[in-house]
Amino acid sequence: MKTIGLIGGMSWESSKVYYEYLNRMVNERLGGSHSAKILMSSVDFAEIEKLSFAGDWDAIGAIMAEHAKKLETAGAEMVMLGTNTIHLVSDFITQAIDLPFVHIATTTGEAIQKKGLKRVGLLGTKFTMEKDFYTKILEIDFGLEIVVPSEEERQLLQDIIYNELVKGIFAEASKDKCLGIIKKLKQSGAEGIVLGCTELPLLIPGNEVDLPTFDTTKIHSQKSVDLALA
Repeated sequence: MKTIGLIGGMSWESSKVYYEYLNRMVNERLGGSHSAKILMSSVDFAEIEKLSFAGDWDAIGAIMAEHAKKLETAGAEMVMLGTNTIHLVSDFITQAIDLPFVHIATTTGEAIQKKGLKRVGLLGTKFTMEKDFYTKILEIDFGLEIVVPSEEERQLLQDIIYNELVKGIFAEASKDKCLGIIKKLKQSGAEGIVLGCTELPLLIPGNEVDLPTFDTTKIHSQKSVDLALA
């Protein structure tokens, strides 16, 4: 079994889910008392959040590269970044280390392709929905058409994520708002929904959505476990 290096803390609410998924998935595959070999380097999310809103992505990239190098030095055999949004600076990571990097958008694209879908709705932070670092992988590498919510709805999602979800607040009212956004995406022709923020599946259970949903945290974890056990 290879050792998985996880850059976490963005937010720790989702990082604990990553830790659970990675261990459960390894145990399901190997049985007995088996668990995953994991190294985690966790950031202070307040610093990352401040730099994100300031648009200082180079500074964030430098921080991510530093944590990736720590994991490599500590003995990780692959690196994953436990967040969707900060994959915006994934190039900083791949340039800093000589290890395989498991990209969350690529693993999500593979999962959508397996379902045979062509047009999917994307929910996440404004950075994920509005910048092209995520959508271009889904569009160019997997031939998908991506539908995003309206500008007002994108701001609503941003507020829910940063003011509630990353702080461990999962309000029923916010879930209902997200389900309303998903309903509109379905009316726009979306065949499935990408929950493109690692905290969103904690708010929106897939069984409450009448479209196929793609839990990026779970998909990302499964791919990393597949590589670790290959």
